[in-house]
Amino acid sequence: MRRFVRTFAVTNETRILDVGGTPFNWSLVAVQPRVTIVNMPRAREAFATQFQSVFADGRALPFRDCSFDIVFSNSVIEHVGSLESQARFASEITRVGQAYWVQTPNRLFPVEPHLLTPFLHFLPATLQRRIARKFTVWALIERPTPDRWEFYIEHYLRDIRLLDASALRDLFPGAKIVRERLGGLTKSLIAVRTLRDRSRQ
Repeated sequence: MRRFVRTFAVTNETRILDVGGTPFNWSLVAVQPRVTIVNMPRAREAFATQFQSVFADGRALPFRDCSFDIVFSNSVIEHVGSLESQARFASEITRVGQAYWVQTPNRLFPVEPHLLTPFLHFLPATLQRRIARKFTVWALIERPTPDRWEFYIEHYLRDIRLLDASALRDLFPGAKIVRERLGGLTKSLIAVRTLRDRSRQ
């Protein structure tokens, strides 16, 4: 979050749309920008009253073109499903924001970031399903209720589509791809376009 604030010189007047987020990330920064959070209705309990919140689908944002200085999205685009859905999500971000910061886990990192299970995402879908329904590191740590376990495992198997740098660049052709590293490996990727980048195009 500090890197995000530095990159865009965020101030208390900066208009930010956070697609798929919650107030927690904004508690980590010293400035207090004008943040609007978009999320699904099931995330309602995560919102705090000091933020404007809108319950909507990130693939069909209810805002006019260039309504925000920056669109921010952290580990959301991999959750929206198919390539077509991801393309719609990316298109909406670039439409409503003058600049953007879109972070997503790197598909080539050896630990699958949702179920925390090494190499699971490299396996064929049928084998992933067989393993995920029997054991994941996530379930070992979280010890979820049966309902939560069923929802999360099915969401992973049905909707999660991880991206590598090439795929993220295809979705955001005007962006710089920034790599977040852990132990020398690229853990996450960020598609970044600043106002300066926009003015050059």
